[in-house]
Amino acid sequence: MIAKLGNLCGLNAGFFVFRRNSEEEEEEEEEEESRCSSSTTRRQGKYLEDSPPSAPPMAQPLVKKDDDHDDEAEYSPFMGIEKGSVLQEARVFNDPQLDARRCSQVEATEVFFAVTKLFQSRDLGLRRMVYLIIKELSPSSDEVIIVTSSLMKDMNSKTDMYRANAIRVLCRITDGTLLTQIERYLKQAIVDKNPVVASAALVSGIHLLQTNPEIVKRWSNEVQEAVQSRSPLVQFHALALLHQIRQNDRLAVSKLVTSLTRGSVRSPLAQCLLIRYTSQVIRESGNNTQSGDRPFYDFLESCLRHKSEMVIFEAAREITELNGVTSRELTPAITVLQLFLSSSKPVLRFAAVRTLNKVAMKHPMAVTNCNIDMESLISDQNRSIATLAITTLLKTGNESSVDRLMKQITNFMSDIADEFKIVVVEAIRSLCLKFPLKYRSLMNFLSNILREEDCEFTYLSTQILHFLGVEGPKTSDPSKYIRYIYNRVHLENATVRASAVSTLAKFGAAVDELKPRIFVLLRRCVFDSDDEVRDRATLYQNTLGGDGSVVETDKDVKDFLFGSFDVPLVNLETSLKNYEPSEEPFDINAVPREVKSVPLADKKAATKKPTGLGVSSNGPPSTADSYERMLLSIPEFAKFGKLFKSSAPVELTEAETEYAVNVVKHIFDKHVVFQYNCTNTIPEQLLEDVIVIVDASEAEEFSEVLSKPLRSLPYDSPGQTFVAFEKPEGLATVGKFSNILKFIVKEVDPSTGEAEEDGVEDEYQLEDLEVVAGDYILKVGVSNFRNAWETMGADCERVDEYGLGPRESLAEAVNTVINLLGMQPCEGTEVVPPNSRSHTCLLSGVYIGNVKVLVRLSFGLDGPKDVAMKLAVRSEDESVSDAIHEIVASG
Repeated sequence: MIAKLGNLCGLNAGFFVFRRNSEEEEEEEEEEESRCSSSTTRRQGKYLEDSPPSAPPMAQPLVKKDDDHDDEAEYSPFMGIEKGSVLQEARVFNDPQLDARRCSQVEATEVFFAVTKLFQSRDLGLRRMVYLIIKELSPSSDEVIIVTSSLMKDMNSKTDMYRANAIRVLCRITDGTLLTQIERYLKQAIVDKNPVVASAALVSGIHLLQTNPEIVKRWSNEVQEAVQSRSPLVQFHALALLHQIRQNDRLAVSKLVTSLTRGSVRSPLAQCLLIRYTSQVIRESGNNTQSGDRPFYDFLESCLRHKSEMVIFEAAREITELNGVTSRELTPAITVLQLFLSSSKPVLRFAAVRTLNKVAMKHPMAVTNCNIDMESLISDQNRSIATLAITTLLKTGNESSVDRLMKQITNFMSDIADEFKIVVVEAIRSLCLKFPLKYRSLMNFLSNILREEDCEFTYLSTQILHFLGVEGPKTSDPSKYIRYIYNRVHLENATVRASAVSTLAKFGAAVDELKPRIFVLLRRCVFDSDDEVRDRATLYQNTLGGDGSVVETDKDVKDFLFGSFDVPLVNLETSLKNYEPSEEPFDINAVPREVKSVPLADKKAATKKPTGLGVSSNGPPSTADSYERMLLSIPEFAKFGKLFKSSAPVELTEAETEYAVNVVKHIFDKHVVFQYNCTNTIPEQLLEDVIVIVDASEAEEFSEVLSKPLRSLPYDSPGQTFVAFEKPEGLATVGKFSNILKFIVKEVDPSTGEAEEDGVEDEYQLEDLEVVAGDYILKVGVSNFRNAWETMGADCERVDEYGLGPRESLAEAVNTVINLLGMQPCEGTEVVPPNSRSHTCLLSGVYIGNVKVLVRLSFGLDGPKDVAMKLAVRSEDESVSDAIHEIVASG
């Protein structure tokens, strides 16, 4: 039977036909049953993984059977397969209308029905395999009924192995309806005296909590009782389930931690869980910032004296990761980690040195006492341990030890994994900042490492070439870089070759003496197989002068090669596609500078109720170009001049309301136009003379000049109504506006679709709308912020410091300021690395009046959660720099 079970499972993997005569088949069939028990024993190791890790509590241990078949001929898992049956079933793979479901499941169904017959066997090993295959096959709801009664019978069996596995299988294949029928048995199993049964029920509860949480939450009393079990495994699983049941109730979790920290947990695994839950409560409650008694911290410190090494390490690690931890609190954790450094167990040495490596990033002085022990780990046979030891010493050591440590780590850099190479690079970066006098030897070390690494990433290669093009010409001997750059033209792909050509041109523009040599190389590049490379080579030859003589490069050429390109490439591409050839040349100054963000998902997409923007071909436009074309087509707005910016849509109604309205704010130099996008979501109504009445009593510097109503708004057909305001010219005027949607409602006959002649006036209250300072700043990025910052100069620079008060995290403070200013983050600086206590964010944009603005934000944690910020602004107008500071000060 076991062999046939394996045969049926093998049908999905492929079909093998063995040619045997009838006599051989009969002999094999006779031997099949004798192999059943021994093959079952051999396979037990594979299927034991489905059982709890604790094997000893098994009530009926399996008796090991003799295995005397090692000398026999190799046993095939496909013996007993009938050729005709295989070929018959394989025909489903050749059907013209291929049924993928049938092809993949027909064999599984046959296996399932064959397996159900094995419930008659009393062999423990065979029964375990039956449970496993039923659980893995995940039968359909119709098939589940066939085995449910057998599994429920096993769940009440006197054989503990049957009970435990039946619980696991039932909870895996059952649905909510059947679960309510067996809930009583599961509750009893949780408090069962046999730890295997109790553990099976608890683990099943953890899985069921994802699909049937309401049912599992009713087991709290039984799970609470199981937490007091003497079995380590049961206590571990019970605590995990109890925490998951209460995890959304912060007070309940705190009470759970308080009750268990009094010493009722015996299992080391459960103790580790409790340590993690305790540190979570400390972080959420802010107890780690108080100077008085901290009972939860006292519990963590007491765990450092536990007899289990696992518990000791977990407590030490959690203490080191607490926010605002003091040197006094770190000392006992560092002490036990120091003891682990000299352990004979490699896993303890690795865990300790990795934790100390992380601690050294924030508290280097606290780790200095471990330097002597880490010195001995430099020669450890485990290269990962040695690497972490050296990088930790680099962070905590003095300047005199840097060269010695660098020499030692060089010997095995090629033997360690990439993740540890990154650790080394990060350590060297921090050393460059800590010991400026050692930067030359540190850079030489990095250079030697990079020579051994062949870069296979196109993006990284282009970034390196760009960096060389900017910084290389400024070095004392720029000519030595030319050969390495030109090698990229021969050895790399087209993208890198094109970048190399641009880099060569920068050397020719910045260093006049190298111009003749650069021209020779550019002429060779004209014959490249890639058109982008050829076009760049031709462009740079003409730009640099054409003849290659040693003359000074024009300022315009240098600005073209080295200046910041402030036109977003997406906008440039769109404008070029929309450009129609004519007598007038393409004007790059007409390309919008604003970076359009990805629009938010439609709130009513699931119910097919459009909200305005981008909902149909007749709907309002959604790009800067189309916004401008639309406004210019309206005579009343055409005289307002050039559109400066259009905001993202702002929702003025909640989801699933009768009328969906959002607004787009169009900013001009002297005017602001509100475009209200309206959608009627009631099929039985037609709206006419739709207009928004705007109350500007809280926006005193704005005065309404005109409004354009919407004549008709049928069902599910977006329309727009406009209201325009005049404001002081060139100023970032802010204000708050109240909005009421007014219209005439006409009933529509569903059968004919015609509206009644008479209507009723009605109105609908909308959310308030604000014009903020960020609406007057375009998101315009720069390709090289440092170059743009230096080019802007310090004449109009304004610098000041601000206290942002307590914040949830440094990342939250950074995002708040970015959203307040409405500027474009540069070079990925909007992302704050985890556990950082300081961060620098770079922003760029264009202020109303087409004034370029650059902002450098320096954040730092002043205490546990208070955030301090240094704001440096450079612009083309000092009044704009002052205005940016006013926005932050008033925000």
